Order: sequence, then C-alpha cells, then structure tokens
Amino acid sequence: MPKRIAEMSALGVSRLKDPGLHFVGGVAGLGLQVTATGARSWVLRIHVEGKRREMGLGAFPDVTLSQARDKAREQRQLLDRGIDPVEYRLKERRANAAAQASSVTFEEAAKAYIAAHESGWRNAKHGQQWTNTLTTYAYPEIGQVLVRDIGLPHILKVLESIWKTKTETATRLRGRLEAVLDWSTARDYRQGLNPARWRGHLDKLLPKPAKVTKVEHHAALPVADVGGFISDLRQQEGMGARALEFAILTAARSGEVRGATKGEIDLDAGVWIVPAVRMKAGKEHRVPLSQAAIDLVKALPKIADSDLVFTSPRGGQLSDMTLTSVLRRMEVDAVPHGFRSTFRDWTAERTSYPRDMAEMALAHTIGDKVEAAYRRGDMLDKRRQMMEDWAAFCATAEPTEAKVTPLKRKTAA
Repeated sequence: MPKRIAEMSALGVSRLKDPGLHFVGGVAGLGLQVTATGARSWVLRIHVEGKRREMGLGAFPDVTLSQARDKAREQRQLLDRGIDPVEYRLKERRANAAAQASSVTFEEAAKAYIAAHESGWRNAKHGQQWTNTLTTYAYPEIGQVLVRDIGLPHILKVLESIWKTKTETATRLRGRLEAVLDWSTARDYRQGLNPARWRGHLDKLLPKPAKVTKVEHHAALPVADVGGFISDLRQQEGMGARALEFAILTAARSGEVRGATKGEIDLDAGVWIVPAVRMKAGKEHRVPLSQAAIDLVKALPKIADSDLVFTSPRGGQLSDMTLTSVLRRMEVDAVPHGFRSTFRDWTAERTSYPRDMAEMALAHTIGDKVEAAYRRGDMLDKRRQMMEDWAAFCATAEPTEAKVTPLKRKTAA
C-alpha cells in the first residue's frame, strides 16, 4: 500500500506548480501530475497483482480535489473486490462505444438499406417507391426509434391505420419494414426475431390482404373485337397510336414498348431483344416480330438524335399515359395492359398453341420451380409462327358486340 500522507486542502493543491507527481492525501495513491508545460491532471497510483499501474482521473481544475477523491475511492473499491480498475474501465469504454455504434434509428437504417441495394433494383422508380412509402407512413411513427428497440407495437402502429384502407400499399410497406429490420440484425444493430415478419406472426394479428380489399382488374377487349379495333387504331395519327399497335402485336407491356431502343430491334432477323434491366422479371426477353410489327417499325419517322423507337414530340420517351390517352380518344373501354389478356384469351380459345408458349410470349415468371429449372430455351422459332398468326387475326375484323374482359392487376405502391 502507498504511504499515507496528510490531506492537502484545495488551496494547497492549487499552489502546486513544480513538475512531477504530488500526492494530495485523502485517498491512498491519489496525486496531481504537473507537467513541464504547466498542465495539471489527476492520477491514481495502484498495484494490481504486484504491478504498479496509474489511472488518469481527469484534468485539474475541471475535476476538483473533492471530485478526484470520490473517483479515486470508487476505483479503490473495485480493487478491494478483486477487480482491476484499469481493465474494468477499458471494458466499460468498449461497451459504451459498441452501444453508441449500434444506436441507429429506423430512418438511418432504412436509408442505409436503400443506398446498399438500389444499384441492384431494376429502375429508379422502385427506389423512389421505397423512399415514398417509408417517408409517408413509417418515418413519422418510428423514424427516430432505435432499430434495436423496435417491437411489435411499433410495427402495428405503422400498419394498422392503413391496412384496411390502403391494403396493397400496406402489404408492400410491411415487406419493406421486414427487410430493413433483417438488414439491421445482420449488421448487429438489433437482436431477436423480426417483429415485421408475416408468417406465424403478423398473419395472426392482421387479416389477409385478399380478405380485405377487392381485386382490381385491367379492362380488356374481347377477342372477337380486336380486329375491328386494330382497323380503327390504324386510322389514328401519332406516335402513341403506333406504340399501342406495336404493344398489341408483340403482347408486350407498355413500359417495355415505350423504352424500346433502336439497338434492341433487329429488323433483318425479326427479333426484339428486351434487356433484363427493363423486364419485370429481371430476365432478358426475346420477342419474335411478325411481318406486321416489322413493317410498323420501318414506317416510323426517322429521328436522328433519338435512340428510342417511339419518340415523344419533345424528343424523349412517351409518358405512361400516352397509350391510355389513345384509347380514351377512341372511346374504348380498355387499358393498354388489357391487350395482353386478350392475346392470352386468343391463344386459349382460338388456337392450339400450348399454354407455356403463350406464357413465354407474355414473359410471365414460371411459378413451378421444378419446371423453371428444366426449361432452357424460349421457343423463339415456334413463337414466331404464333405471333404471325396473332397479327393475321388482328387484321381480321369480326362483327361482334364489344364487351370487357378482366385481367388481374398488380399495382405498385
């Protein structure tokens, strides 16, 4: 044990100016270290397992004599319990640093998740949807809550208010909450089960989305009315009308057609290759072009400074409402996407083409994983004849009263 000395007063301590360690009494080993530059700080000298160690207790006069003695007594108490005060403080600092590092709010975690994954998403719109739904519904409720503290009550507070009124948006939001919290767990920002998981958890607390909301449908022309419609469509002027006709002839989605570039279409080979980045399923899609589709593209006005096949009057891509506007002008109760349903009905009702060939033409994802694993080709040559037959059918009008056939819509939040 260090030799006990008489306790110095606060005034006496303030007068210590000579460089060196000056023991001040009151607690064994407590001294004021004075440097050659005049800086002064508190030091506690202790012995741990026969080895001398020194602990800093703060600068003087920020830490007063009374405070220094209190701190020194705390360290001495640890030592009396067999605990190395120096190691104990190091562990405490590491724990505090770890806690600070894991003090990530939900909003911070969500933004980090988006930044880490957005380069792998198909388009900027998907990332914007993530940001919009989280900003609108999640951040106001749990944005400033640490992810390690988020539990079931927080998730329900976000979802319950919109689960019945905006069910599609709510289901997408739930998936995004789950993804952010899973990411947070992987980064060691939280522990335990994910409170936003659906199966075996939220599905017991919230009604199934299909039970809450009615399924919306895309309006589509009956098969018998296609020929008459195409005849009228060909009388319409404008790039929107030509893009809609091309979409019908290829059974493609509106976005795939509007974003089509000249480099994607080989008119000599009669093939349109839509890159994976522009496909809903994220997989390259080859479309065999009928002669009617080839002739349509060849007849389009040549715009030298644009790489787009269908260019808007201002030189950019057609808007997502352009094709719909054509149908409204023609007073047709249908939407562009509905013609994919019409094509599917035609293959089923008017032809003997196999179902999987029609599904492949529509670029639908194969639900059966076993079938998907064994399917290697895309039946391009066989589909070419199917698309020629479809184009021929579209060119033939049938005297039939128009009706509307529904196609299940998958809307994005």
